[in-house]
Amino acid sequence: MIKKLSNKTKAIKLFAKNMRKDILDMALVAGANSSHFGGALSIVEILSVLFKEKIKYRADPSWPDRDRFILSKGHACLAFYAALHQIGFLKNSDLKTFEKNESNLMGHPVLNKKIGIDFSTGSLGMGLSIGIGTSLAAKKKKKNYTTYVIIGDGECNEGSIWESAMAAPNLKLNNLVVILDNNGFQQTGKNSDILNLKNLSAKWKSFGWETVTVDGHNIGKILKALKNGPSKKPKIIIAETIKGRGFSFSENNNSWHHSVLSKSNYEQGLKELNGN
Repeated sequence: MIKKLSNKTKAIKLFAKNMRKDILDMALVAGANSSHFGGALSIVEILSVLFKEKIKYRADPSWPDRDRFILSKGHACLAFYAALHQIGFLKNSDLKTFEKNESNLMGHPVLNKKIGIDFSTGSLGMGLSIGIGTSLAAKKKKKNYTTYVIIGDGECNEGSIWESAMAAPNLKLNNLVVILDNNGFQQTGKNSDILNLKNLSAKWKSFGWETVTVDGHNIGKILKALKNGPSKKPKIIIAETIKGRGFSFSENNNSWHHSVLSKSNYEQGLKELNGN
């Protein structure tokens, strides 16, 4: 029996498809400058659900009661810029400036509230610390916004991640949601070969987090995991993902962590995207 997709799921799937097209376009624009292609593609469905369905925002990106979004794994900014384009904060002409001189769209996000970038990130391990700050500020100011932070599995090699993991439950930050992109790779190889963290869910749970593990490319399961937001605890969603997801030449191929997209790769990607 084929399960019929809801209108909501169809809209999010289209959002994700359009994001992948934007990622292809920007990676091609980068030219000889390589882009972090693989790690951006692994979080497309996650950002699609967040920006299409979950994150609270208005046409004014600096609206004080907006939800906060922090891409701690800032090198995956292609996905972030694609999402900002899809919600109307960026124009087509902006995407064509990716990594060019005087561009607002550099190889890591740089603070620019006018286009929806609330925080500069890219120094791995720091984004979650910022998220604790924004969540704590919301509590103290009695604001009803949620902070969403995306971290990487390789990023969990950083000690600052585990300092934050200890701090958030002690501060009772039930307005904080972390999504861990668990694609199995970091820049120089497999996580299991470099620093094997083994059972991430058990580790976070032991620190006092509400912990959920989902297929990070299954829109329905991501929606369900995010449905109720945090409870009495900060929440972490461990998203099992595929690095380079969406294109046959990049899926589970760690050379696409930081590679140059050729014209032939671009054309193949378009063909596969339109075929699916």
